[in-house]
Amino acid sequence: MPAKDLFHNTVRTALEKDGWIITNENLFIKIDKIEFYIDLAAERVLAAEKAGQKIAVEVKSFIGVSVLTEFHTALGQFLNYRSALRKQQPERMLYLAVSFDIYDDFFTSSFIQEVIAEHKLRLLIFDPNIEKIVLWKS
Repeated sequence: MPAKDLFHNTVRTALEKDGWIITNENLFIKIDKIEFYIDLAAERVLAAEKAGQKIAVEVKSFIGVSVLTEFHTALGQFLNYRSALRKQQPERMLYLAVSFDIYDDFFTSSFIQEVIAEHKLRLLIFDPNIEKIVLWKS
């Protein structure tokens, strides 16, 4: 089982504060002989709908030497995880969780915004200091 990201528990708490129920830590998906572990899975029942929302969240801290290298890794994981989810849990939407500081410093650049749009990344931006989700980007 993979190690938890630095902000794993912070994002879990932020999701719970936002009304989500955590259904899995390290959501396991196996396609052929390839095993994937997505950090969190959560559900929220909406009062106005019979069916609830289901999400999976991959948490990234971006604390390595190069933010760009960390982004390459996160993007690759996101694309592979999304493909695996489409095969086994197509109702579950995948989000990449990043701190507000990283989002503001790196993810708002025009090139990165183009990459996000091209690959249709969904982002969950959180404030680690108050353990709260500050923005959902779909």
